[in-house]
Amino acid sequence: MSSGQSSDITIWIPVKTPSLNDYIRACRANRYAGGQMKKRVEDEISIYLRPLRRYEEPVTIDFHWIEKTRRRDLDNVAFGKKFVLDALVKAGKLKDDNRRCVTAFSDTFDIGQETGVFITIKEDRHGSKETGREPDADSTG
Repeated sequence: MSSGQSSDITIWIPVKTPSLNDYIRACRANRYAGGQMKKRVEDEISIYLRPLRRYEEPVTIDFHWIEKTRRRDLDNVAFGKKFVLDALVKAGKLKDDNRRCVTAFSDTFDIGQETGVFITIKEDRHGSKETGREPDADSTG
């Protein structure tokens, strides 16, 4: 675990998260397989979240994904953020992963010796208040 500015923290999560394709395949296999996969991965990720404090203010999160090969498409790798964000909420580190609590995120990718993700959490003291209004409902993409 390391820090940049006083409110920034970076942690390494050495977990290969399922791709979107893996998750869809599990959900189609039977009604419980997708949920079981999600719980197992979130529980594994939660081990690495223990050192984090609870964030009450809105945050931005940078995801730096490391894969051993270039086999998986980037969108399938980045789907892993769903498991990380849900694990952060489940572990009590974030109140929620909605737009008021997580105001932005970014994804970058590299090839390395070990598969996992570095997450950098930064407090966003402006949050959605910066524009003075809530984001449009149809702009969720």
